[in-house]
Amino acid sequence: MTIDIDKLSEAELIDLNNRIVERLRFLHQMRAHKTMLNFSIGDRVAFEDQQGQTIEGTLTRYNKRSVTVIAHDGCHWNVSPGFLRKADAPAASKSPKVIAIAKR
Repeated sequence: MTIDIDKLSEAELIDLNNRIVERLRFLHQMRAHKTMLNFSIGDRVAFEDQQGQTIEGTLTRYNKRSVTVIAHDGCHWNVSPGFLRKADAPAASKSPKVIAIAKR
């Protein structure tokens, strides 16, 4: 289907533009939602901030087009799910934990 935009009036062009923008927003939202389904609330996730530093935290909430991550330092981040990846599990301590029990 081809549309000859040369024959459209200004009002028709504005209407067509609005429909295109809405459709593109919808497609973007659907892609973001699909990516969100790869993660669950409570997952440890990581992403890069604007300075390229890796931020790790816990996914706490799904938003319309983003997710909320609480970083280990307590900062809240709203992140597009496309930037997220699963964080590595915390490294287990190589030395066993020793619990001292005092006897009297």
